[in-house]
Amino acid sequence: MFLRRILTGGGGLAALRAARAVKETTGIVGLDVVPNAREVLIGLYTRTLKEIEAVPKDEGYRKAVESFTNHRLQICQEEDDWKRIEDRIGCGQVEELIEEAEDELKLIAKMIEWDPWGVSEDYECEVIEDDTPIPKHVPQHRPVALPEEFFKTLDAVKSDPALQGDAPPQVKA
Repeated sequence: MFLRRILTGGGGLAALRAARAVKETTGIVGLDVVPNAREVLIGLYTRTLKEIEAVPKDEGYRKAVESFTNHRLQICQEEDDWKRIEDRIGCGQVEELIEEAEDELKLIAKMIEWDPWGVSEDYECEVIEDDTPIPKHVPQHRPVALPEEFFKTLDAVKSDPALQGDAPPQVKA
């Protein structure tokens, strides 16, 4: 009788859906449920967009952060249900998204402090060579040897007088 009244009453179905949508656990040890995750995410994403403005506009880092943050903020503003937010963003639970957004804010502060885009064009970094032998269990990615044909072609191109000088080679029709 109680269930029938909820299902047939005005707004009863919406109330039942809302009650069913309550998240009880994240299933991740140490990660508690955030009951107002949508509002928290909207606040974090808004703050991220404000703080990333301190990074120069043409930097790839700023463009990437603005792009995915705007996308996620739009989804959070369009959806009321935490499950729909998780499904549309597709990057984990809302609680994980909150941790990720908090970490991004910390990284933005560090990037502003480190100023990696402020390196002058004539800056030369010191190269430190290390002759320590590489352990046998560590894979060594060495380029494969070029075929003999490559070197023959290279020698032929170097010795061809038509290819010498500043003019690009002409294609024969």
